[in-house]
Amino acid sequence: MLLALKQVIADYQTPPDQILSRHLGSHLQPHISYLQNFRPLAVSMGNAIRYLKKQITSLTPDMSDSEAKEFLVEAVERFIRERITFADEVIVASGVSKIRDGDVILTYACSSVIECILKTAHAQGKKFRVVVVDSRPKLEGRTLLRRLVQAGLDCTYILLNAISFMMKEVSKVFIGAHTLFSNGTVMSRVGTAMVAMMASNHNVPVIVCCETYKFSDRVQLDSFVMNELGNPDDLIPIAKGETTKDILTDWRDVNPLKLLNLYYDVTPKEYVRVVITEVGMIPCTSVPVILREYLPQ
Repeated sequence: MLLALKQVIADYQTPPDQILSRHLGSHLQPHISYLQNFRPLAVSMGNAIRYLKKQITSLTPDMSDSEAKEFLVEAVERFIRERITFADEVIVASGVSKIRDGDVILTYACSSVIECILKTAHAQGKKFRVVVVDSRPKLEGRTLLRRLVQAGLDCTYILLNAISFMMKEVSKVFIGAHTLFSNGTVMSRVGTAMVAMMASNHNVPVIVCCETYKFSDRVQLDSFVMNELGNPDDLIPIAKGETTKDILTDWRDVNPLKLLNLYYDVTPKEYVRVVITEVGMIPCTSVPVILREYLPQ
């Protein structure tokens, strides 16, 4: 999204009798609305858009159009460089330090930063095993599993319903995050809360890796508010033969039945041991402090 907005700014031409700092914001709005029409904007996307709008309002009237566009393009590149690329490098370095020889690391679904942590630890010669937990309908863990196996890691693949059996072998749980809310709750791929609660029940530390650009000043208590709905037909198992018919195939004909396919769930802060960010390792309750002291809006 940021790369696309950077290209829009580079191609922008100020209309006659208009000032760039006042007109560019309204010019970007249709592009942002276009994205919203297809899928709700993530918190991270909203934070990036607010950052860009703040940079636009900071433009001075004496700046030429070329100078203003160069300033905004550099601001977008700086956001990508500092808040995303560099942040991931710092998180990976901190995450690798938490892995010891003989560990059994459990992770859920597919997180790019978790993938980098595991690959980096393996490249450093650390001996550990990875348990990849997956669930329908997306089965994102298969993508992570394929990449880890190709990198030479020792992996075990299980589905979410087998997590209680495998958790007794696990020493640490690493999970990614979609959003970290001001009250300390973690929004991530649906099923993450079950993984975290099961780990807490077995006294296994849960480590969340999350960049600060995903932090939100909102408060969320459940998974039914501000969530994203997927296609309900994705919940219907794929038939393995022509004579096989699942009980949910004709679910629309059953009046009392509705299928709810949520993309994310919310994990309470009590089940998370530590959050690794680019500003350090913090408890979930420190999100408001980070937003106030390090990330002024």
